[in-house]
Amino acid sequence: MRRCVVHTRSVALVLLLATAVPLRLAAAPQHKRETREQVVALEQQWRQAELGNDVPAMDKLLSDDYLGITGTGEVLTKAQQLDHMRLRQIVITSLDLSDIKVKVIGHIAIVNSLAKLEGSVDGHSMDGSYRYTRVYQHLPGGMWKITSFEATRILGGKKAQEIPAATDKAESPGSK
Repeated sequence: MRRCVVHTRSVALVLLLATAVPLRLAAAPQHKRETREQVVALEQQWRQAELGNDVPAMDKLLSDDYLGITGTGEVLTKAQQLDHMRLRQIVITSLDLSDIKVKVIGHIAIVNSLAKLEGSVDGHSMDGSYRYTRVYQHLPGGMWKITSFEATRILGGKKAQEIPAATDKAESPGSK
């Protein structure tokens, strides 16, 4: 009789695992899609903060250990980025984002995009197209924060090519 009970428990455990694993795997794509949607919404908040020179909004978006590399190669901490905005050293008058791709890896989201912008840095024009990478980190409190940024200017005369499609990409706003 004991052998029958052990066998029955083993079969029950195998059946439980066989149904639980597919359910967890099925939930993963849904979670990644929701995360990508959240990150794309944060990209739009970042865009609005840049265009509106909204220092408090940018302060909420950037992590305390933020490091950014501008299109001119300047490395900025969070405090420096916010100071540039307060002092109007960076002024963006037009900012169009396209070709947004989001890759989610655990508590990290990596965004690659094309930005066409008009504006100035320290009074010098920075009009043009840029490819950028922004890294978001999901913090223990549940918030996503920008922890890293890098922009590369697309040189004149070169065609801005699309980033190759990834299997877990987010749709660009307005692409549907």
